[in-house]
Order: sequence, then structure tokens, then C-alpha cells
Amino acid sequence: MAASGAKKKQQQRAAAAGGAGRRRRKVPDAEEKSWQKAGSKLNEEISSDSDAENPTFGGKRKKENEAEEIEETAQEKKLRLAKLYLEQLRQQEEEKAEEEALEKDLVAGRLKEDVLEQKGKLQRLIAKDLQPPDTAAIRVLRGHQLPITCLVISPDDKCIFSAAKDCSIIKWDVESGKKLHVIPGGKKGTEAQHVCHTAHVLSMAISSDGKYLATGDRNKLIMIWEAVTCKHLYKFTGHRDAVTGLSFQKGTHQLYSASHDRSVKVWNVAENAYVETLFGHQDAITGLDSLSRECCVTSGGRDGTVRVWKIPEESQLVFYGHQGSIDCVQLINEEHMVSGADDGSVALWGLSKKKPLTTVRQAHSNHGAQGLEQPYWISSVATLLNSDVVATGSHSASVRLWKCGEGFRRLEPLFDIPLIGFVNSLKFSSAGDFLVVGVGQEHRLGRWWRIKEAKNSICIIPLQRTTAGSAQPADGS
Repeated sequence: MAASGAKKKQQQRAAAAGGAGRRRRKVPDAEEKSWQKAGSKLNEEISSDSDAENPTFGGKRKKENEAEEIEETAQEKKLRLAKLYLEQLRQQEEEKAEEEALEKDLVAGRLKEDVLEQKGKLQRLIAKDLQPPDTAAIRVLRGHQLPITCLVISPDDKCIFSAAKDCSIIKWDVESGKKLHVIPGGKKGTEAQHVCHTAHVLSMAISSDGKYLATGDRNKLIMIWEAVTCKHLYKFTGHRDAVTGLSFQKGTHQLYSASHDRSVKVWNVAENAYVETLFGHQDAITGLDSLSRECCVTSGGRDGTVRVWKIPEESQLVFYGHQGSIDCVQLINEEHMVSGADDGSVALWGLSKKKPLTTVRQAHSNHGAQGLEQPYWISSVATLLNSDVVATGSHSASVRLWKCGEGFRRLEPLFDIPLIGFVNSLKFSSAGDFLVVGVGQEHRLGRWWRIKEAKNSICIIPLQRTTAGSAQPADGS
């Protein structure tokens, strides 16, 4: 009994020990989470290894993923392409709209300038930016044997045409200064043998498209040339004295001519035709100019008038202001002009008033012994079209540039450019970046004085600006 009782107690102890061995120890939460993470990572690594070890299974799974990403139905593809096409169209329309808006702005600005130009109210404020040129930068072109009488610049500013008392005409290249073509003069009385001038060439004009060149001489003739080749085309006869002024109406082939016979004639160069004759001046006409309107302006020499000829109306406006012979006239725009006289005065005019808006007396000062001073004659004037810049020439050893004040009611000197000789012709380039001067030892219309030290030449004067000039209406508004 005692032995069986002891055995039973041992079995109970063993059972208790076994139960204690199977009982789980309670683990803290944080520790349990870290074990779970480690286990999941281990499972992932094992899974990855197993995929790598089984390439067939891994490749199949990869292909399935790609198929899921790429595969799309035909309808979806059409929809996607349609959206892409519509997006491209939208971008193209936006770009086109931007270009059209920019073009409209440019066209509107250009149209506004054209309207102002037609009304004579466009004024480019350039004078304040001009700088006196370096005399070393002035280029001198020699080719004529006698004094230069007239010159023009081609519309593209690439060529200069000049003529002189030696009856010759020379075409120059502006950039190189080389002669491109020479039309030699003939001797008096040889008109039948030579298709050229045989008397002093006094006037010259070029059409705004650069197609025709017209030249007039002391022998009453007007010659028409092809400007590009200098080929002779026509000869106009009809004036009864020296042809002193020529001008093409801007944008057309209608030519105006003025003469010492006191008449203005109208020609159609393209059709080789005479149109009409206008009378009114009481003395020899010395200069002529025109722009795009069907009218021209003339200086009447010793009759003391400047006249505006309205061709369609067959009428004329008469302007008085100078006290001497008015030798030159140039339009600034469609409503304003400048003239010079042998009394030394320069006058600015508005076409709506019969008197000058402003007059500068003794514009190039005086010369002569004390008590016998006389003003230097104004032998030529030039204007930079639709701007506030004017140039005047005399035999005072300089060309003078002027600034037109607001409303063209003032004329203020800018600076002088030294040049020895008679300044018989002045022309600004279209772009306003250079001024061309025709210099001679004598006045273009006579031999009252002779300056021996002067050289018969063409001078190209570069004009430099500090900044680009602005444009605004001429009335300042």
C-alpha cells in the first residue's frame, strides 16, 4: 500500500512537470511584433529565392503582369488616338491664334502709321538721338570732272546715281564706293550721234520701285533710263528751257518736271506719254518735290513763291515768305515742307498756312568784308522723310543739320559737318543711316563764285544714333 502510494505521487509530479513544460510563456507586445516582421521578411526572401530558383514560374508571372499593363481593346486604342489628335489640333490652333493676333497688331500699327503719314502727322523723333559724325568716317567718291549738280539714292539704299556739269551720269555702289556704271556725256551739237546728255545735267529722280531713272539737262531734255542696267529708254521733249526739277509720285510711274520756262509738266513714264502742263510761276522754277499724293511743290526762284500744285483739281496754292530767290524745296511729310533761298534763310511751312511756320535768317551766317556782309546762299535742302531732321547746304564750308520742334514751329541747329565747296545736292538714305552730299567748285545753276580748293565729289556721311528714334503724331499728341 505504501509502495503504491509513493508511485502514484511520483506519477502526479511527472504529470505536473509535463504540464508546466507545455505551458506558453507570455511574450510582450512589442517583442511579438518585431518577431512577426522578421518572419514576414524571411518569408518574402524565401519566396523570392524560390521564384528565382524556378525561372519558368517567374517568367510566366512577369508576362502576365505585362499583359495586364499593355493590353487594351480596339475601342480604347481609338479613344486614346482620338484624344491625342484633338490635343495636337488644340495646340496648333492656339499657336495659330497667337500668330494671327501678333500679325493683326503689326498690321494695325502699320495701318495707323500709314494713316498718319497720309495726313502728314507722322513724325519720327530722331534728331535728339543723332550724334556728330567722325570726319574720318566720311567717304569721298571721285569720278566727275566738273561740279556735281544732282544725285539720288536707290530705294534700297544700295546705290547712288550722280550727275554733273560734265554731262556724265555715274552709278555707285554704296558699300564698296565703286563705280557700277558710267554714262559719259557728249559734246554739244552731237545729240544725233549720242544717246546721252550733251549739256549740264541739272536734275534727277528715281521711281519708288527703283525701276526708272529720270534726268533733266540745260538743253531742255528729259532722259529716261532703266535704273538697274542704265539702259536708255525714252527721251521727253517739250520744255522750252533748262529742266531744273524732277520727281516721281511715290508708288507710281507718274513724273513731274519743272523748268526755267516757268512751267510744270506731268508725264507717264511707263507708257512713254505726256499728260499735261501747268502754269503759274512768274519766274524760272528752281526746284521740285513730291510724295504719294497727286500733287507736287515747287520753288519759284525770283518770283519769291513756293507753290503746291493739285494735279486733279488743276489748282495751285501760293506761299510767300522768303525775301530772295527761292532755290530749293523739299517735303518733310504730306503736310509740311522746307525751303531755302539766296537771302540765307530757311523756312518751314505747313500746307494749311500761306506764311512760314518758322523762318531762320542767315542760317549759315554771313561772309564778306565788314559792312558788306552777305548771307551764305542756301543752295540745297534735304529732309529725312516723316521725321524731325532737316539738312541744309551752302558754300559756308559745312553742312548743317537741324531739328524740327514740336508742331514744326521751331528749327533748332543740331551740329555742323565740315565740307569745302558748294553743296549742290543733299539726300538722306531711306533708313536714315547716312547722308549723301554732292559737292562742287561752283553753284549748280551758275558760276557766280568758284572755290578752287573744293573737290568735285560725292561724300557719304554716316549718321549715328544713341538709341532708336520713336514715332508719334506730328502734333505731339
